[in-house]
Amino acid sequence: MKRSRLARGAVVVTVVTGLALAGCGGTDAPDGEQRADIKVLAMDAPQMKTLKKLTKEHFTAETGISVDYTLLPENEARDRMNSEFATQAGNYDVASVSAYEVPIYSDNGWLAPLDSYVRTDRHFHQDDVFPNLVASLTGDDGRLYAEPFYGEGSFLMYRKDLFRKGHLTMPAEPTWQQVADLAARADGIDGASGICLRGLPGWGQNLAPINTVVNTFGGTWYDMDWNARLTSPEFRKAVGFYVDLLRSHGQPGADRMGVMEILDSFVAGKCAMMYDATSLASSIEADGSSVKGKVGYVPAPHERTEQAGWLWTWAWGIQQASDKKDAAWKFISWASSKEYQEQVGRELGWTSAPAGNRKSLYSNPKYQQAAHAWYRQEYTAATGSADPRNPGVGPRPYTGISFLGIPEFAVLGTAVSQQIAAAIAGQQSVDTALDKSQDLAQAAAAKYRGE
Repeated sequence: MKRSRLARGAVVVTVVTGLALAGCGGTDAPDGEQRADIKVLAMDAPQMKTLKKLTKEHFTAETGISVDYTLLPENEARDRMNSEFATQAGNYDVASVSAYEVPIYSDNGWLAPLDSYVRTDRHFHQDDVFPNLVASLTGDDGRLYAEPFYGEGSFLMYRKDLFRKGHLTMPAEPTWQQVADLAARADGIDGASGICLRGLPGWGQNLAPINTVVNTFGGTWYDMDWNARLTSPEFRKAVGFYVDLLRSHGQPGADRMGVMEILDSFVAGKCAMMYDATSLASSIEADGSSVKGKVGYVPAPHERTEQAGWLWTWAWGIQQASDKKDAAWKFISWASSKEYQEQVGRELGWTSAPAGNRKSLYSNPKYQQAAHAWYRQEYTAATGSADPRNPGVGPRPYTGISFLGIPEFAVLGTAVSQQIAAAIAGQQSVDTALDKSQDLAQAAAAKYRGE
């Protein structure tokens, strides 16, 4: 969907307003950044920590370019990045942007195009990158604005040992109702919760899995005339299902737990199932994980659609205001390369390599052997997720699976996620949460209705 001129022009106001509502932190650069040749802002994820660990020995030693990382929790990283890019402050040269930010940022001239670098860098092997990720990181002008560090779909992970103990069988392609039935039966086996799901507010936190449930249950945020549909029977059923599942058989304190928190719980053996990103499998199967070798992987649960998983990537983009773009590209061309994947594989094990972005990784026998428990499901999820242009039942005026591809969603999604988190916490009913959210969504799309 092409964004309107009005939407593109309003994105700065949208982003800054969202930061004010979210109570974001300041944009002052961390101490010591002046000593680095390039400055990188990213989400504090295991893959990013591995990258930081290997940078000095490999990238800096090879190029002489030092890198200063700022790694923050997802919501904080988004707030910092939005403020940084909207103002073009120049405090960071590179940031981990997603398929949501790239079209918006590129429309506003906040990202530097990468096409010329890709054409002249013979060692980068752009044709090895999954085409669907390239498409998601290409602006409306047809130019490439980011390179994927890793990509992911979503799938369901389950404890095979607990299922055996409870005489439970996981279907090859489960529906959400089957998952709910299994969660009820698995709840309490060896003290584990039936399922762990994201409940923490944030459009990239609890709304990411919730939107896949909404899509497959037949819901949509808007009809083709941009009228909000959050109180439709399908939307209410989907959100009610998710909230009830968490409240009945989910982890304690779910409204305060995002992706990293539920990962920690699953790795610690506190969950019988978890529905989340395919990129988490490497942490689940890492040395030190209490569930290593005990986990099975199946596709994202569905209901009315054949596919229900999301398509996502954390990618590297260069801020247009950076005066070190060449050095920034050298960093990106290393961090997103298959050579970097091989460095990680050799030094830390192949399951630690950032996955979901390059075809070559999945044809590598060493990765296939190391990731034998999940790599086929990971590959299928990364290349065959739901269609971002048609992820659910019936037409819709926006693109996106786990998010809406409109500038207003950063603020709207966060506000709606807070209402749903309050329902998860038992502070209000799902109906009340969606009644409030309907008003927010209707107001957010007023310009698209010509009001």
